[in-house]
Amino acid sequence: MNLEDLRAAQTRERATDGLQELRESFYEEVADYLRDLEDERDEAAAEADDPFRSEEVQQLTDEIETAEQVAEAIYERRMGKIVKQASLAAAGMRANADGLTTEETALYDDLVARIEENKRHVLDVIAGEATTDRDAAATSESPERSLDLERESASRTAEPEPASTDDGETVAPSAPTDPEPAASSAAAAMGDEDRADPTPPPEEPPRDAGDVDEPEAAADEPALSRKTVRVTQDVGEIFGLDERTYTLEADDVVTLPKENADPLLERDAAEELTPEQ
Repeated sequence: MNLEDLRAAQTRERATDGLQELRESFYEEVADYLRDLEDERDEAAAEADDPFRSEEVQQLTDEIETAEQVAEAIYERRMGKIVKQASLAAAGMRANADGLTTEETALYDDLVARIEENKRHVLDVIAGEATTDRDAAATSESPERSLDLERESASRTAEPEPASTDDGETVAPSAPTDPEPAASSAAAAMGDEDRADPTPPPEEPPRDAGDVDEPEAAADEPALSRKTVRVTQDVGEIFGLDERTYTLEADDVVTLPKENADPLLERDAAEELTPEQ
């Protein structure tokens, strides 16, 4: 075995879609070839004055690295072909597994067996005769989980044991106090009191639609004089004398306090509307 033999094997493997026939000991021969090169390099390095500048050492190093790369490329190309042939064999189709090395034969047989086993399992799952791996995992965990849940439930629902006084008399445990019933009773009493009065609340008089947006004036404040205007320019936000914020844009119709409307009218930013308009 030498580097030329490896390159020739790589060329043949690239030239065909099938597997070229290799000797069963092909990869062992490659390993022996590489070990011989390494030993030869070690001897050359020992004899050289400066191993790092020795041409012979560098040449042997390059050959070792190249041989490793070529051998790896041959294996990777053959790997894809082996997987394809194993898939055909597992499907009951004609496959060509001739010329495999010892290592490749072991891989091929293992792939075929695993594919066939997986195929049988999938078909059983489809037929309802087997469970998936997820179901199996859930089943294996369920007994322990159920036991934990039962223990938790028992600890929550267990009644307290009766206590004993100093004179030996047994005292029954007192029931836990619950503040909610009292609150519920009070709420229920209030509800009953409300239901006891059949008189409906007085209806509020209907409000004029025009008064919806108007703030209620305080009893001790004089009513503001207001004007209805149509905005002719984008003014933006203003703070009204009625303590309201107005966002004024062109073509808006709005009723403003007189003190806010007059400046807009004076600078032609709005026009006053009469009731007829």
